[in-house]
Amino acid sequence: MSEAQRELTITPDGAFSLAAAASFGFGPNTGRPRPDGDSMSLAFVADDLAHHAAAYLTQDADGVLNCRIYGDAEPERVVAQVRRVLSLDQSGSAWAEVGARDPVIGRLQSELPGLRPVLFHSPYEAAAWAILSQRRHRTQATAVRKRLSAAHGRVFQLPGGEREAFPTPSELLQIDSFPSLEPQRIERLHAIARAALAGQLDPARLLAMPSDAAMAALLQLPGIGPTYAGLILLRSTGATDILTLGEPRIPFYVRHFYGLKQPATPAELATLAEAWRPFRTWTCVLIRVAGDRDGLAWEPQSGGGR
Repeated sequence: MSEAQRELTITPDGAFSLAAAASFGFGPNTGRPRPDGDSMSLAFVADDLAHHAAAYLTQDADGVLNCRIYGDAEPERVVAQVRRVLSLDQSGSAWAEVGARDPVIGRLQSELPGLRPVLFHSPYEAAAWAILSQRRHRTQATAVRKRLSAAHGRVFQLPGGEREAFPTPSELLQIDSFPSLEPQRIERLHAIARAALAGQLDPARLLAMPSDAAMAALLQLPGIGPTYAGLILLRSTGATDILTLGEPRIPFYVRHFYGLKQPATPAELATLAEAWRPFRTWTCVLIRVAGDRDGLAWEPQSGGGR
């Protein structure tokens, strides 16, 4: 078993459920393990892009997270990254205020206590996942990612089991061929690695840009279209207040939860979302999770999915 480098604690600001995070139902669960009882295991490329890190988390009765850190990266920076991944870098008290203003959101918060968005480990890993998952079933893409990580990344032996961390950008650039990765896909992965090393996928940089400018920059990456650019920006940087109208389920789920006769129009969503500030992104995630939980009907629009 890998030896823990450090044991640290994280005290959430407001409600947070590790169990809800571990069972988060869409997006980044393609790049992290399924829940293991009352624990959660993560293995990833550290934000310095030069090291691998892993974390084994449990939550005590008072809500405090105990975090064992593994790998060679700076422990405090690893914990900061874990906080971003679990949306613990934001105020849960401020998030609760959204529910106080909007009774619909307040009810969903109470039905899904402690739920916060769970993000991809980094924009780099989200962009790489976008390339791996294009025109593939999620299960197949996940298997390819697992094999690629085991062969060219790092495998951690954690209390929750074996976890593979994705290759660093430098390691990814050394891969000339790999089973199930055709040459064009490898070229695009190399482009992602080079962009990461150039600082173009730094989460703080993307967050500091106007959302339209950040999307435009991400669309310059080979193989990244609007759906995946939105995935990278919204689900890996720590954004809380970017309102996206590209998620096809939201208009239908909003119709159900707000008692509308038709799926919400962009104008209706924008009006409702004024009460959701500064957590419009989080609110859309909450609505998505609640709608999926309830098995609500929705009609996908044309275009790529995730």
